[in-house]
Amino acid sequence: MAGTDKRKADAAKNLPEGPAFILVVPQLGDNIGAAARAMLNFSLTDMRLVAPRDGWPNPRAWKAASGADSILDEAQVTQTTAEAVAGLDFVLATTARPRDMVKPVYTPEEGIRRMRAHLAKGGKPGFLFGPERTGLHNDDLALADAIVTVPLNPGFSSLNLAQAVLLMAYEWNRAGDTTPPAEMVMAADTRPANKAELLGLFEHLESELDAASFLRPPEKRAGMIRNIRNIFQRAGMTEQEVRTFRGIVTALTKHARRRALEDFEAEKGGK
Repeated sequence: MAGTDKRKADAAKNLPEGPAFILVVPQLGDNIGAAARAMLNFSLTDMRLVAPRDGWPNPRAWKAASGADSILDEAQVTQTTAEAVAGLDFVLATTARPRDMVKPVYTPEEGIRRMRAHLAKGGKPGFLFGPERTGLHNDDLALADAIVTVPLNPGFSSLNLAQAVLLMAYEWNRAGDTTPPAEMVMAADTRPANKAELLGLFEHLESELDAASFLRPPEKRAGMIRNIRNIFQRAGMTEQEVRTFRGIVTALTKHARRRALEDFEAEKGGK
């Protein structure tokens, strides 16, 4: 293969840690393979596939990878985006600015600067890439901390999946080791909350809000949930803060139920 030095293959086995590249419902095996090739060009190895349209493994992906087989061989496959981001603590979605939710919007340079800061603090960041034809769904965007948008020709801003992966991989590599100092001091006994912990908080809170009939009417429930989740995504919570907030939710709901039971017993006894 042109541009490949096989004598350096062993050195490539111990590549530095980088962000996860999550391809959500990728449609073409060719694009998955080309994305893997782009990742390995820049020493990035963590590929995650969410419900590939044509199933997995896909022989066309290996053909298009042009030797980046290790990326495909070790790719994680999940059925949902939530599963794919569960172990991450900072996620950037590659898409245009959504109109119905509030998200920070970064240039590639600024988004990757923040990614590298998270990685330097022991975190695990990742990129979300949507299907070639439709892009990311709002429910996927709700799992992201921010959006990264490339300044393209507004009259023709379409990138295919492999091009988008190549661009982000290049920008990550170009940033090099210029990680800025951490923007916040974190206690030694905690760390940034990962997505699994945040999802646990969301589900806990949403179940209690359902029980309290807060998420009504039904046709507005999905939008309300996205807005609530975005509030917590913007907060940059630590693992300890997530546990504390879940304790608050539990305490409040237990108190409300106890008061309701006491009122019921008092009313029953007065009859």
